[in-house]
Amino acid sequence: MTEEDTYKTIEVATEGILFKEKNSKFFGYAYPVLNEDEVKSRLETLKKEHHAARHWCYAYQLGTETIVYRANDDGEPNNSAGLPIYGQIQSFQVTNILIVVVRYFGGVKLGVGGLISAYKTTAQLTLEASKIIKKTINKDFLIVFDYKNMNTAMRIIKEKNLNITNQKLELDCEITISVRKKEADAVFEIFNHLFEIDIKEI
Repeated sequence: MTEEDTYKTIEVATEGILFKEKNSKFFGYAYPVLNEDEVKSRLETLKKEHHAARHWCYAYQLGTETIVYRANDDGEPNNSAGLPIYGQIQSFQVTNILIVVVRYFGGVKLGVGGLISAYKTTAQLTLEASKIIKKTINKDFLIVFDYKNMNTAMRIIKEKNLNITNQKLELDCEITISVRKKEADAVFEIFNHLFEIDIKEI
């Protein structure tokens, strides 16, 4: 990835991109996902939708600095489905993504080479149809202060155009902010030097 604090992912799900090869039908799906639970739930939904299909092969990649990935052939010959799909995730340099290719067998065997090509092509077409966006890698901080220091905290948040993701404004105030990675140290220092305002990374 070119800039150290950005990454590419897809904005919304892309569904049902069809590729045909010798009577077999391959349907490609791409989903933005943030964790393995989301992966599981997407797969379960697809298996219900396509309960008559023969294979639900997939690959996913999660994370920006620490990467977690998995490729699954789901009964196809070893490395003939999951890895070609994962290869396209790498080729398009996207993360936090799940790609599933659902196959309906058409009666004609494709052979390992044919399968690799079909799964790769379906994944590629699915990604080409997806809206790929660039996001920044952020760090989250929790700022804690008494209500009387609210104006000071809010002034800095406004000046630095910081993104508030959560807030509890009572006698004890807590605000969670999300800061672009390359600006994170500077923002931390500003709050850290303030009397009566605590900041910690979460």
